[in-house]
Amino acid sequence: MQDFDIIIIGAGAAGLMCAAAANRRGRRTLLLERGTKVGQKIRISGGGRANFTNLHVSPADYLSDNPRFCVSALRRYSPQDFIALVEQRGISYHEREHGQLFCDGSAQQIIGMLVDEARGVEVRTATNVTGISRADTGDALRFTVKTDQGVFRAQSLVIATGGPSIPKMGASGFGYAVARQFGLGVIEPRPGLVPLTFDMETMAKLDGLAGVSLDAAVTRDKVRFTEALLFTHRGLSGPVVLQISSYWRQGDTISIDLLPGTDVFQYLKEAKNAQPKREVRTVLAKLLPKRLAQRLAAWTDCDGRLAETSDKALRRLADHINAWRITPSGSEGMRTAEVTVGGVDTRALSSKSMEVSSVPGLYFIGEAVDVTGHLGGFNFQWAWASGHACGQVA
Repeated sequence: MQDFDIIIIGAGAAGLMCAAAANRRGRRTLLLERGTKVGQKIRISGGGRANFTNLHVSPADYLSDNPRFCVSALRRYSPQDFIALVEQRGISYHEREHGQLFCDGSAQQIIGMLVDEARGVEVRTATNVTGISRADTGDALRFTVKTDQGVFRAQSLVIATGGPSIPKMGASGFGYAVARQFGLGVIEPRPGLVPLTFDMETMAKLDGLAGVSLDAAVTRDKVRFTEALLFTHRGLSGPVVLQISSYWRQGDTISIDLLPGTDVFQYLKEAKNAQPKREVRTVLAKLLPKRLAQRLAAWTDCDGRLAETSDKALRRLADHINAWRITPSGSEGMRTAEVTVGGVDTRALSSKSMEVSSVPGLYFIGEAVDVTGHLGGFNFQWAWASGHACGQVA
């Protein structure tokens, strides 16, 4: 049996950051990881270049049943703080649209930086936790963690195991089981940042459109995003769909504006007056990808010339473009979801330290808790901020 000040379970983004922060305080730290490598989600993020943060982080970029919970940690460890660490290490990076920051080189540079920051921490990979217990005694070593590699004790226990999204990388609901073991609530987990799928009837209408992409605005209730949309063989994807998927629930209808900023009915009316002999689909193809323009015209019985098409039919077509209402049958699920929405109920945690109020010494950080960011580096920033907050005190 080995004794430590802190045991961190999960060597992803949040766990590595927490280990680095604790290491700087001189805490004897053990980092346990079920996989064979640390930082697996960092490694695959951003197409292998790691979208490691976003310049425009604000609490409005996060979903939670307790929306103010993330404020404290994000204020105390900002994107600029992480950028300073990246620059200190000489890692070159660049900005893409919407303030997203990526490495010029490989995501492995971010992993290497964090591992180096945690130099001195004992890291054990390919280690399965088989049991956790807490002794309610005066012994400072109150947590005992049993694994297939031995038994370890510590004053503090940090759960940084993430959620069940992308299970092929070893993701699981382990953190939720630990939360329930200690009497904490869990907000129902569901896939986030995930493509949406349609039923067979709808897909038959969309047949032949896979691969077509365009900028669009997608709305669910009062939430609206405008980014690229992609038709797939199973439904819709692209950044704008991934964004709205985190807000979407089974049975919800979404509204899609395929030409945001353009009054399509007004455009078609003017075209009808100026070029009445032109076919509707030809005129529409000036604004939309040709295949999509043809399909939309066919869906709404606007296959003929403008002069032969009533204003009522043009209005129907315009409404289908500017406000296409559709109800997805589902999503691609946890298999491809970039994040998990939901998780450990943050009302049980301190927003300053991530500690469980009713269980001193127990902490939950990163994706394991009910804080989910938008697409574009926001989830990594939450991992850095929550890991840093915990590592400062655990």
